[in-house]
Amino acid sequence: MLHIKKLNAYYGKSHILFDVSLVINKNEIVTLLGRNGVGKSTTLKAIIGEVEPIGEIRFNDQQIAGLKPFQIYRMGLGYVPENKEIFPNLTVYQNLQMGIRKNAKENRWSLDEVFNLFPFLKTRINTLGGNLSGGEQQILTICRTLMGNPDLIMIDEPTEGLAPKMIELLKEIFNEIKKWGISILLVEQKLEFAIKNSQRIYVMGHGSIVYSGTCEDFLREEKVRKTWLEI
Repeated sequence: MLHIKKLNAYYGKSHILFDVSLVINKNEIVTLLGRNGVGKSTTLKAIIGEVEPIGEIRFNDQQIAGLKPFQIYRMGLGYVPENKEIFPNLTVYQNLQMGIRKNAKENRWSLDEVFNLFPFLKTRINTLGGNLSGGEQQILTICRTLMGNPDLIMIDEPTEGLAPKMIELLKEIFNEIKKWGISILLVEQKLEFAIKNSQRIYVMGHGSIVYSGTCEDFLREEKVRKTWLEI
């Protein structure tokens, strides 16, 4: 579904990503792990077009490197950034409506689906987004992206700053997303969460992919964890 080959990216003259290659298959949850500042978020931004990518990025067999973010979104690739980016002066209902992608092939996600999964959003339907807690804003951002009925959704640091109750809600939504056949690319730092909610793991260090494998194989790679993840 998503094939990335030798992806490079720069911030000004600073070379951030070095020949990054990864694959996300249909109906698969994959996590990109790594310490802060190694290029994980930049990878997502390069895929979605917020950072200029150099290399090959194919989504559903179409080259998307060089397209604008709105064009990539319309093709069915959703993106939930780390800073949530809800519309604080719009209500929960209005935020969700903003996510609708009119050219979606299927309308798998609707307001009813979202409210069935997260009843608390329905009770706050007329609440301004800016008045929600951080955890509620994170859920709202994910649900708004799902309203576009994406084929694949990229989520940057979904558990950061969340209470344990909200993290459990995230697990529920990931299970529900997978039931619908939607693939997920996570950027995450919580190792336990990643292993429990993914099929495969990529580890990034210094802007490059330094490891890839199944979660089962990764658990046996103590040297990889100590070198690239532990502080």
